[in-house]
Amino acid sequence: MNTDRIQLAHGGGGQLTTELITEVIVPILGGQDVAVMTDAAVLDMPPGRVALTTDSYVVQPLEFPGGDIGKLAVCGTVNDLSVCGAIPVALTMGLVLQEGLEIARLKRVLSSAAAAAETAGVRIVTGDTKVVGRDACDGMTINTAGVGTLMPAASLGFDHIAAGDRVIVSGPLGEHGLAVMSKRKGLSFTAELESDCAPLNELTTTLVESFADEVRFMRDPTRGGLAATLAEISTSANVDVEIVQASIPVNRTVRAAGEMLGLDLMTVANEGKLVTIVAPDAAEQAVAILRKHAIAREASIIGTIVDTSEHPIVELVTKAGGRRVIQMPYGEQLPRIC
Repeated sequence: MNTDRIQLAHGGGGQLTTELITEVIVPILGGQDVAVMTDAAVLDMPPGRVALTTDSYVVQPLEFPGGDIGKLAVCGTVNDLSVCGAIPVALTMGLVLQEGLEIARLKRVLSSAAAAAETAGVRIVTGDTKVVGRDACDGMTINTAGVGTLMPAASLGFDHIAAGDRVIVSGPLGEHGLAVMSKRKGLSFTAELESDCAPLNELTTTLVESFADEVRFMRDPTRGGLAATLAEISTSANVDVEIVQASIPVNRTVRAAGEMLGLDLMTVANEGKLVTIVAPDAAEQAVAILRKHAIAREASIIGTIVDTSEHPIVELVTKAGGRRVIQMPYGEQLPRIC
């Protein structure tokens, strides 16, 4: 590479494109032998049903405390597979790079993505690279697709949720959204905010293998946060949900940042948290198992599925003893967050 920045010619399909792929991208991400690169990866898949997902990432800034767009893309796609009860096998990665992007930054993001994939036990097996003009995107956009195999014991879905089931969250809310926003706005606090960005497949696999059909439903509360996840559960399962505010784990610095910015942490994005609905007799054991994992030390039972309802709602029992309805957020409070 004879340049330290992305040029439009890097997307032209010629020599610079080849150099970018063979000298920068593939050596970091792996996946294919540069001498025999083909247009598609061929995978040996375990037997069983296959899960497939795709997502795009437009976070700004590209690098933030606790992560970056590369780590985010890998973890987000791994987590979408995991909460469906699948074991992630492989990912694709499409890169849209803006003219002028520093090659050094690209290498950092790719290295972070590779490290996240290694942590999650998946391979990035194929991809694509495009280059757009200056100001056409926020430096870089990443699209991923992920494929995995469903665990035979997984039996998840809105139709499995029943009255009495307990709602569990794996850790404190709002860390990703507030970490990104504080970096974007140049805000500083006594304790540094860090994104919770992390792969959840170890948590989800452990839960399904330990409790089988007692795990009713799993979801990662990303855009729209916990509020959007709970509202979707209530509406799709036709159930009332009661959440206890005092039981919801929140980092003290995150709470202070949210109050300063006027944000409801119930609606702020998370990228390394799990919301799961489990049978009442398995809830305490599920929390104990989650707490054995480093990313779920503060797992907590935060509420209960009350009953089926023609007009389902989510109610939050406040610390003061009052009640307020939790609604699906109308739009994004924090754009370009994931």
